Amino acid sequence: MEGANKIKQSRFRRICVFCGSSQGKKTSYQEAATELGKELVSRNIDLVYGGGSIGLMGLVSQAVHSGGRHVIGVIPKTLMPREITGETVGEVKAVADMHQRKAEMARHSDAFIALPGGYGTLEELLEVITWAQLGIHDKPVGLLNVDGYYNSLLSFIDQAVEEGFVSPSARRIILSAPTAGELVKKLEEYNPCHEGVATGLCWEVEQIGCAPQYDVAR
Repeated sequence: MEGANKIKQSRFRRICVFCGSSQGKKTSYQEAATELGKELVSRNIDLVYGGGSIGLMGLVSQAVHSGGRHVIGVIPKTLMPREITGETVGEVKAVADMHQRKAEMARHSDAFIALPGGYGTLEELLEVITWAQLGIHDKPVGLLNVDGYYNSLLSFIDQAVEEGFVSPSARRIILSAPTAGELVKKLEEYNPCHEGVATGLCWEVEQIGCAPQYDVAR
């Protein structure tokens, strides 16, 4: 029985979670955010996120913090007033702007998960997918597809593959699952898929942390 209570060990030290500053209309979204936080705790994984204590952001960060794991919130200085972010938990890193926020979140993380969210979540998600496509990083990217929230996005990307705008290998960058446990397992098993990279993008490597074995000049 001793093994049943043993904490699962992950290859990830920290996972970055992109999610909405709103809770959404379905309780299933809120439950998924809390469940994801608990899943990270069960695997000894710390959280990196966009800061703040409102919406799904607040639920996932509180679950991780309450479970005893470290939380890093990265917030642009203009969004730091409490009436915007609420009372944050854990460590707060103030940055100059949204671009620096994304780079800082990526630099501190070993993988990325998107919970349901709006424009900001999609923008953060698509940028790290693009970085992975270009080979700027080897970190896995996953969608927590609660109640099929991301089905339309996945269908759009599949159509982009059919129409020749996204390669089949780049499609494999995006992992998805309906539950936190399934998704983290897929992230653990991910094998990187790259396309060509331009040397002019090397400045990104310094900011977000590229896998050292990959030559971005190739």
